[in-house]
Formats: sequence, C-alpha cells, structure tokens
Amino acid sequence: MILTMKKIYHILHRIIAKTWYDINLQLTVIGITGSYGKTTTAYAVKNILASKFSTLMTDLNLDTNYNIPITLLKIKPWNEVLVLEYGVDHIGEMDKHLSLVKPKIAVLTGITSVHADEEHLGSLENIVKEKRKLIDALPSDGLAIFNYDDEIVRKIGSNYKGRKIFIGTKKEADIWASDIKIKTTGTTFKLNDSGCVRVNRTYQNDDKTEQKVIVETGLLGYPAVYSSLVAWAVGKELKVKEDEMLKSLKSLKQLRGRFSIEPGPLGTTLVNDSLRANFASTITGLKSFAQFPGRKTAVLGEMGEVGDMEEKVHREVGRQAAELKIDFLVGVGTLAKFIIDEAKKSGMKSSSLFWTENVNEAAEILKKILKEGDLLYLKASLLRHIERVIIILEGKDVNCTETVCHQYCDCRTCRLLNQSLK
Repeated sequence: MILTMKKIYHILHRIIAKTWYDINLQLTVIGITGSYGKTTTAYAVKNILASKFSTLMTDLNLDTNYNIPITLLKIKPWNEVLVLEYGVDHIGEMDKHLSLVKPKIAVLTGITSVHADEEHLGSLENIVKEKRKLIDALPSDGLAIFNYDDEIVRKIGSNYKGRKIFIGTKKEADIWASDIKIKTTGTTFKLNDSGCVRVNRTYQNDDKTEQKVIVETGLLGYPAVYSSLVAWAVGKELKVKEDEMLKSLKSLKQLRGRFSIEPGPLGTTLVNDSLRANFASTITGLKSFAQFPGRKTAVLGEMGEVGDMEEKVHREVGRQAAELKIDFLVGVGTLAKFIIDEAKKSGMKSSSLFWTENVNEAAEILKKILKEGDLLYLKASLLRHIERVIIILEGKDVNCTETVCHQYCDCRTCRLLNQSLK
C-alpha cells in the first residue's frame, strides 16, 4: 500500500510539473546529456545565460527522475531560460524525461561505457540509442551541440541533419580551443570560433565573423575547456554579448568533488574528483592532473557499472596513466588491480605502483609515500566512496572496508558508518 501511494504521488507530481511547464510559454530550454561532463557544463551554461536572462537550472545533486519535475515546479513566470540535465541509466528513461519537456538547444557531451551493465542500460549500443533521443527531439529550428573530440558523439553529429555546432580541441570543430594552459588556480585557452553553424553537411553562416579570444576560467582541467566551449556556443546562439560571456566564464569556480582543489591530509593539496568516474572522465582527469607542477600521487578506485568491459577499461586507464608524469599510482579495489597491472606492463616503475584491497590499506600506503606539499588526486565511482581514504588520513576511524556502498551521501555524513569524526 505504501509503495502504491508513493507511485501515485510521483505520477501526480509529474502531471502537475508538466502542466505548470506548459503554461510557461516564455521559456527556452537547453538540454544536456552524455556519459560525463553534464553537471559542470550545465553550470557553465547557466552562468553565461544568467548575464542576460532569468535562468533556472536543475539541482546539482539530485537524480534526474526527480530533478526534472522538481525543477519544473520551481519555474517562475519571469524565468526565461531553463537549463536541464537529462541523465539516464535505464532504457526508456529519456522518453520519460522528454514527455515532460523537450529542449530547443541540445548538448551531447560525450559517450562512454558507464551504465553498460545488465542492471542498467546493458550495452554501449543502448547507451548511444538512449542519449541520442535528446538530439532527435529537437524542433526543426533547434540547435544541437556535439563534442567533436568524442568519436561516438562525432559520428552521431555527422549523421544529424539539423542545425549543429561541433566544439572541441581540433581545428575540424566549429568552435575549438588551442594553447590550453592548466593551473591549480584556473584554466586559460584561446577560443577559436569559425562563426558558422552547420546544417546537415553544409555550413549556414549566421555570423560570418571569425573570432579568436582568450578565455580565463576558474574551472580546472580539460573538462573546463569543453564546458566553456559549450557555454560559449549556447550563449552565442542566444545573442549574449561576448564581453559578458568572458566575464561569466572567468567568475566560475570549481564544483566540489568535480576536480576541485581542496586542503588535503598530511600537508598535501587534494585534487578531489571523487564524485563520479568512468573511463573518459578518469583519463581526462589524470591528464589534467599531470599538468600541475610538483610531486603527484593519484589514488584510483573502481569504475562501476561498465558491464563486460570492466577489465578492458580499467587496463586502458593503467596503460594511459603510465604515459603521464605522475609519481605514484595507488589502486583501490579488485578492478583497480587491472589498472596497476597494466601500468606496470606499460613501463611505469614498480616502486611507483601500489594495489590495495580496501581504503584502509590505501591509507597506510599513502602515509608512507606522501610528503608535505604533494598533490593528491582522488578518483572513483561515487558508490566506491573513495573519500574514506582522506577521512582515515585525517586521523579518524573508519570501520568500513566495503568496496561498494549504496549510500549516496558523503561518508562524513553517513549515519551507518561507525567512525569517530568528532
């Protein structure tokens, strides 16, 4: 009976949210989907548009099934733009989201094998099929924005026949970044804008003036570059002034747990990237981390929900990590052993590599290798709760060695975890 009442409540909640959205005809909707980068991209887009419009966006930390209806119910009559994350991890969820609200501008950030396990989308093919529904839902005068650097997204974009823009770090894109400089204080790059919008395989010149500007942003790493490029493309489409866009990008600050710089344990500086992890975001995070000066240690937990590809993607992380300027690599959990094994095979010194079964073992290793002033990178899927390593290094008791925990809260606030945090 309780479950039935909850189901009825959520159905009514969605009906009311849909009705309220349909009344607000003044809204332009920007929809963002992909396997990674959605939240930071939405954050950047929202801030650029807020310089001109009354803008509302989805909450940063809620499941999309609840997030979109909740956001729709927050609409005020004076709101002009709605920035929505369209997250999916089961077949049919995108249809469910689109039944409530369809975008005028759609962004596809990237696609990788996250949620490819049987409990979720089941395969990479299903992930592609589900994500591209957002693009297919665009009206004839809508705009699709694709990440050219992502091979799968590039293919989807090439086959899309409507108005579109490719962003990336290659000159083949329509808006691309060059001369990228990554520091712990922010990211700078040259933004090159061809001034063109594509229709099918040809160009439609909305603005024939090619632009080259220097972008400074408080966002960090390569993800900052992609988020800024998307935000620029959306802002340009909605006629936001160039100087306002540059000012908005400069004012952005990194979101906690998404490649954010924080005081670390034992006198270190923590690069906290622990909220999410899949193959693409892990590689991008490591490459960004490797750009920082100083002595660097990366702690990598498992990437979850990748199905039959779990060994392959973990080994590929190890192979690519071995090519980067990282002093120590610590793997935590059974699947992370593939990372360490492959890094060793790829030439990384054995003395720089450590595999540990759980967070307590990882903390003991780090106590021995970390020095004051070091940089410490933390990356794993959310439910691996790799943040426990930091709590232990802070001298607090964590009597939990589970590799996977289905509590979504930070371990510091977990009521189930037996720890002395006072």
